[in-house]
Amino acid sequence: MRTARVRAGLAAALLVFVTAVTGCDAVRDTAEGLMRGTENPFDINGSTSSTGPNGPRPGVPDAPLTAANGDGGPLDTLALNAMSDLEEFWSTEYGANFPGDFAPANGYLSWDASAPRAASPDFCGESTFELVNAAYCGRDHWIGWDRGVLLPELEQKFGPMAIVMVLAHEYGHAVQSQAQTTGALTSTLVEEQQADCLAGVFLRHVAEGNSPHFTLNTTDGLNGVLGATIAVRDQLPGLTPYEHGSAFERVTAVQIGYTDGTPGCKKISRSEIQQRRGTLPTTFEFGDLFAQLAVDTDSLNLMTQVLARTFPVSRPPTYDYGGVTVGCPEVATTQPVSYCPSSNTIGSDVPALAERARAEDDGLLSSVVAGDYNAFVVFVSRYMLALQQDRQLSLTGAETAGLRTACLSGAFTTKLSEPGATVRLSADDLDEAVSGLLSDGMAASDVDGKTVSSGYLRLEAFRTGVLDGEAACLRTYE
Repeated sequence: MRTARVRAGLAAALLVFVTAVTGCDAVRDTAEGLMRGTENPFDINGSTSSTGPNGPRPGVPDAPLTAANGDGGPLDTLALNAMSDLEEFWSTEYGANFPGDFAPANGYLSWDASAPRAASPDFCGESTFELVNAAYCGRDHWIGWDRGVLLPELEQKFGPMAIVMVLAHEYGHAVQSQAQTTGALTSTLVEEQQADCLAGVFLRHVAEGNSPHFTLNTTDGLNGVLGATIAVRDQLPGLTPYEHGSAFERVTAVQIGYTDGTPGCKKISRSEIQQRRGTLPTTFEFGDLFAQLAVDTDSLNLMTQVLARTFPVSRPPTYDYGGVTVGCPEVATTQPVSYCPSSNTIGSDVPALAERARAEDDGLLSSVVAGDYNAFVVFVSRYMLALQQDRQLSLTGAETAGLRTACLSGAFTTKLSEPGATVRLSADDLDEAVSGLLSDGMAASDVDGKTVSSGYLRLEAFRTGVLDGEAACLRTYE
């Protein structure tokens, strides 16, 4: 977030370094890769599992597929089982949505990015030496993956279904190629968000219990998948011609596929993405890369002014920056910000809130997006409880008040992107909010700090507010 532009002389040097670390399209021209309220609130759109099994099905025979250069190990086996289930799914789904006949991938290649150059095979005409990636080769209609670095990292940090998601994304490119939903003039952004969406279609199929080799529950399982989606975001939005999308946008694309199916993915185009973006920032302005608004009393006071102006209430809350509100009757204290309905007070532990903004990522693939808005959105969410009390709405219930709070916080977030806003969003602020919503969901909690276990639902509520505004929040989360 920012209130004014500042100079950033090191931006060019940092851009070169980060692009080298996180570049997604190592074989850009020929291959597409990912990286170099209801009775049961967890019953997401017909899925049959909430907290049940997640991951490979035990006792199921492995698929009779092989990968060139494979080692026959558990990760290659998992990947080939995923390929088999994807082939089976798209053999039916394709004909129902696209003209012509579906053709499975011609072959699969496995490599180890940590292997010496002499032991690194070519994929799509380029060496896989040190290529930490998964990719689709349109020239050969092959799919490949790095079993040495990428797949172990995904499994360790996000679980085995994150690997399935990444490969489902690559199979999405294979579907694009056959269906000709993209062409030579299609931007990378559209290609990638369509593929994310098509992966979401398959994940819904898995969650409904229809995948021969895998199960996916809609709490920790889907949370891990979304965490991996955040990890492969564009870390420097708009600063590369090969734009894939921010974490907010990539999660949105997956959710479109999960919710609306293949027809929703077919609608993703440059104009659809532009309409979805609206006034939201999509690139850093000069100085934004290093300009984080300090999480301190002055900034919080500034935020309260914007909140009062954009979401006025008849009885404004009072603010206590000496710590969270304690001794509030019948309400559990939440950290690092709390709301007391009886006194209409928002209490903040400012040092703890500032620490939240400084969260550190955990290496190569991380769903942690540090920054000021990871903290500010939690503060905003407690104001949204005061707003709900002012409108005589219930403040308890994770699936009602909690999700409504996340949604209203999203609606306010969009206000910060509109022309003339005193405090302006930067390009990574939405991702900072998404990261916090997935990790602990504090900004999606009710007055007692209760939140739904499904990160999907928390992110969906926030997204509803961002894209559709306050009225949609009040209508959706009654």
